[in-house]
Amino acid sequence: MENTKDLTEHSSRSERKRRDSFGMFDGYDSCSEDTSSSSSSDESEEEVAPLPSSLPIIKNNGQVYTYPDGKSGMATCEMCGMVGVRDAFYSKTKRFCSVSCSRSYSSNSKKASILARLQGKPPTKKAKVLQKQPLVAKLAAYAQYQATLQNQVKTKTAAVPVEGFSWGNYITSNNLTAAPVTCFKHAPMGTCWGDISEGVRVEVPNTDCSLPTKVFWIAGIVKLAGYNVLLRYEGFENDSSVDFWCNVCGSDIHPVGWCATSGKPLVPPRTIQHKYTNWKAFLVKRLTGAKTLPPDFSQKVSESMQYPFKPSMRVEVVDKTHLCRTRVAVVDSVIGGRLRLVYEESEDKTDDFWCHMYSPLIHHIGWSRSIGHRFKRSDITKKQDGHYDAPPHLFAKVKEVDPSGEWFKEGMKLEAIDPLNLSAICVATIRKVLADGYLMIGIDGSEAADGSDWFCYHATSPSIFPVGFCEINAIELTPPRGYAKLPFKWFDYLRETDSIAAPVKLFNKEVPNHGFHIRMKLEAVDLMEPRLVCVATVTRIIHRLLRIHFDGWEEEYDQWVDCESPDLYPVGWCQLTGYQLQPPAPQTARDSQSSSSKQKKKAKSQQYKGHKKMTSLQLKEELLDGEEYNFLQGASDQESNGSASYYIKQEP
Repeated sequence: MENTKDLTEHSSRSERKRRDSFGMFDGYDSCSEDTSSSSSSDESEEEVAPLPSSLPIIKNNGQVYTYPDGKSGMATCEMCGMVGVRDAFYSKTKRFCSVSCSRSYSSNSKKASILARLQGKPPTKKAKVLQKQPLVAKLAAYAQYQATLQNQVKTKTAAVPVEGFSWGNYITSNNLTAAPVTCFKHAPMGTCWGDISEGVRVEVPNTDCSLPTKVFWIAGIVKLAGYNVLLRYEGFENDSSVDFWCNVCGSDIHPVGWCATSGKPLVPPRTIQHKYTNWKAFLVKRLTGAKTLPPDFSQKVSESMQYPFKPSMRVEVVDKTHLCRTRVAVVDSVIGGRLRLVYEESEDKTDDFWCHMYSPLIHHIGWSRSIGHRFKRSDITKKQDGHYDAPPHLFAKVKEVDPSGEWFKEGMKLEAIDPLNLSAICVATIRKVLADGYLMIGIDGSEAADGSDWFCYHATSPSIFPVGFCEINAIELTPPRGYAKLPFKWFDYLRETDSIAAPVKLFNKEVPNHGFHIRMKLEAVDLMEPRLVCVATVTRIIHRLLRIHFDGWEEEYDQWVDCESPDLYPVGWCQLTGYQLQPPAPQTARDSQSSSSKQKKKAKSQQYKGHKKMTSLQLKEELLDGEEYNFLQGASDQESNGSASYYIKQEP
């Protein structure tokens, strides 16, 4: 046993001594994984003892490795996660690989340990948000990990399994294109993605290897799909047999040079190990002039996944049962910037609402009073212990407007996306002008007499359009319910209703260079059931307006969404944040859709939004609880937007 121990220690010292500037074993290509011998590297000065793949090692509670005879074998450093010979580890307990790790652990304690473990784990293939289970954002930095670990994601129904679905296989088998990360400014790395493109080299774990320790190799990006990248190990040339998909923001993806600075070994894949005798010279040639990730890439990922909203913050949010008013809700959990809000009166915390922290549907406490918006008073007269108002600066800012000149007026007609049927753009009317540029809108032909189903849009909202927008852009306009004079003509309708169209110059006509193209894939929130994030496709682009189709579902479930909507995400967002992705509907579901599409559409609408258009009597009965308040408007002195005329087609 002494001889075995000496040989092991000698091998460990030699390995640490002989790693070159690439983090490679200088003589590794002399020790094949099947323990057969081959010629050593041309630049090797001495032979390095091989690490036989046949060495029997047993994992014990994720930490200690032992030989079958019970003697100590290898251990994992509790600080940095490095696996090494147990006898070479520091301290009597053999918990750390070096004095430095021991001291770092003592100073940082639990935080440093968790961070190290997160960085040492490979990304999960199927990240899920399970019902009533703690969510661990495995690929986030410690700050996000600590925040989400304290939260629980609770849903009314069981999570839909994603067994069998893989973005990589879906993209590859259908030759699909995904929207680039730069299209999503609100998503992690959306504003600092940089020049990540095909050909960029990274250091990743070598899975084509039978060594007992974790080793790495260099790979190049072959294809990008959102956060996901298709990688090919260096040395495989045009051979795609071992290509693999992974999330580039994962903890096991590193810039070239990381292994050298971290003391990790670079080992060529077993399949191609025989191709070269001097792997160091091969890498020097291949990497000269190549691009890699920025050295602070993982730090930027970590920083971009820290969110200002915290559990127990109070906000005002739209009442999902009555769009015309807001209610107080409390942040229950934060996942990837998405908030699970629980209405304050909900005793069992099941009455919830999901939205992104930049959603136009949430506001700071006091917002409704300040603009004159309806507000449902909470039965709770005193804040619960630990609850506090979210600071106003955390909420999305709207563009300033100047209503002192020509402005929207009550009774003006326009076109608007129906929030109860997001696949439709409808004939609508301005029912009330609030302060700070906010408008109460009603859908013609389906309004309650008391305005209980009006909804609030800002004057700069990309969800309202001037009269004629649909016609000039070849979009089907939904006429008022019961309107018999078809096809619908705005000129006739305005004359019949003795109305005027809202001036075109008052609408937001800014069209950003968003980068979306038709047929691009992405992950999108089903806004009729906002807790669900689904596999989706861009099917139409009208200026800044996107038509989002949910893969596997019929077109009647499509939704119109703005290009800068915080409810759109890059491919791989769910895996990165730990949210559950809803896969395309299976064939059986598609068949049932075609046989009963009308019934399914009605059921889905009622289930998802939690509210539906009711009769005037029903709404009046629900609002006779004396809890609704209508605040007076305030005044505003703000700047105006510019005007343009390409939206409208004039009629005689």
